[in-house]
Amino acid sequence: MNQTSLICGSLAIDIIMQYEGRFGDTLLADQLHKVNVSFLVPTMRTEFGGCSGNIAYNLKLLGGDPRIVGVMGQDCAAYLERLQTLGISTQNILIKKDAYNAQCFVTADSDNNQINAFHPGAMSFAHENDIEAAGPARIAIISPDGHLGMLKHAEDLARLGIPFVFDPGQQLPMFTPEQLVKFIDQATYVTCNDYEIELLMDRTGLALEDIAARVEALIVTRGEKGSEIYTAGQRIDIPAVEAAVLDPTGCGDAYRAGLLYGLSHDLGWETTGRLASLLGAIKIAHKGAQNHLFTREEIGDRFEQAFGYRF
Repeated sequence: MNQTSLICGSLAIDIIMQYEGRFGDTLLADQLHKVNVSFLVPTMRTEFGGCSGNIAYNLKLLGGDPRIVGVMGQDCAAYLERLQTLGISTQNILIKKDAYNAQCFVTADSDNNQINAFHPGAMSFAHENDIEAAGPARIAIISPDGHLGMLKHAEDLARLGIPFVFDPGQQLPMFTPEQLVKFIDQATYVTCNDYEIELLMDRTGLALEDIAARVEALIVTRGEKGSEIYTAGQRIDIPAVEAAVLDPTGCGDAYRAGLLYGLSHDLGWETTGRLASLLGAIKIAHKGAQNHLFTREEIGDRFEQAFGYRF
């Protein structure tokens, strides 16, 4: 049986810099209308990221079959080489030679406050990447990407009859209420965190129960409070797995990889949600979105330790 998962979403480079002081000691509240400051950042690291890259990374570790449908720019060589080394197909990654990769420049201070600058770059051309060229798939996910690309991929997946997860993430405010309702009606599943579901309800005028009734399942993550799966008129509570919180970046993407694996392997909602929760906990205990490692056997052991049975 075809168990390929199409992963539509951003591919980005995160450049993370650490400022040893506090922003509040430099930024003057009454002078913010004319800011001209420089922060010395003694340490800097580069991380591979982007929603589709992070989801595919975790799904591959589980033994899944991710196929990324994303866009990269002229500076793509290192990321492409990494994906190929990991055994993740790059066949459906469009390269825009006149653009740069999407990049996020993060400066954090000693209080873990952040000043970020995000350059969408090649991500803005997601609508030029034809999803039909990726071939048949068991399931797909539309995660944050260029908003025109998200609209087009939803249309195409619905036309092709490929069930998909709608994961609007930080791109949610980019869409009109009508577009969001259409996304929900086209999708098979919708997943949001606790902030995003409130925003989705506010923007669409739909109650949580209304959204759940329009899809096979609505999945809402609530951080350390676990997650909820609304399906077939019932609510399934998924417990969080205890973890030492080191870096939340990419935690939601790890969770979504667990969803895709469970859905493509018919694990049932309780097990699928618990696997997703475990992946998020593993990720959050590591710096960077793609630096944690586990084998299929190790994840099975961790799952049994957390929940008392093997999946």
